[in-house]
Amino acid sequence: MTEQADKPFLYVVVCAAGVAAGVGELVTAARKRGWEVGVIATPVAMNGFFDTADVEARCGRPIRSAWRTPADPRPFPPPDAVVAAPVTFNTVNKWAAGLADTLAVATLCEAPGLGVPVAALPCVADALAAHPAYQDSLTRLRGMGVRLGPAYTGEAGEEFGWERAWELLG
Repeated sequence: MTEQADKPFLYVVVCAAGVAAGVGELVTAARKRGWEVGVIATPVAMNGFFDTADVEARCGRPIRSAWRTPADPRPFPPPDAVVAAPVTFNTVNKWAAGLADTLAVATLCEAPGLGVPVAALPCVADALAAHPAYQDSLTRLRGMGVRLGPAYTGEAGEEFGWERAWELLG
């Protein structure tokens, strides 16, 4: 097991959305605020949605995407907070339903039960955001204590707003 650092530890869960390319901004902001960071990405996000080498360099540790075996040590200490950004329609719905089929979604499913703040910055097109399952999932996540930012839709000129994660974590 990895020893707990002197600094608070942030898990950042990254999903496959175009704005994931900017996740390094969140990592850098966390480090400037005195946090250590571990990134956990969905398998699809690892396929070119962000610069993994850059993010690993900013974190100072490898990105996790695959399950470890029970004999392997835990590569990250327990989190002091969790941010899902960007979090997609698919991940929101799986998370709310408790479908922990990837390390990233399993991490999110476990997070509310850890008693740490959990913030999510959705990245969802308007047509998907209107789907009743998505709306039900947001309600369920709020009921679990997840702090949700407004959905980023990618409208012209709209910034993703990585700093909203800090506002939500309070």
